[in-house]
Amino acid sequence: MSPVDQRLLTSGEVAAMFRVNPKTVTRWVKTGRLTSIRTPGGKHRFRERDVIALLDQTAGDARPRPVHHDPRDGH
Repeated sequence: MSPVDQRLLTSGEVAAMFRVNPKTVTRWVKTGRLTSIRTPGGKHRFRERDVIALLDQTAGDARPRPVHHDPRDGH
């Protein structure tokens, strides 16, 4: 296994990668969007490869969307 396959990330590290609040990461675990490993202390840890896969999957969601202006409202 490569180091990326073995590396575990904290909720804070995952949140920073996605630019979201760590509570959002916890919500993703609850909804099944992201899987985690629980430490003996009850903290979530995330396989880096799983996080990277989710980043790749959501990258398509970040495409710019066209903005439609209504000439009737002056904008």
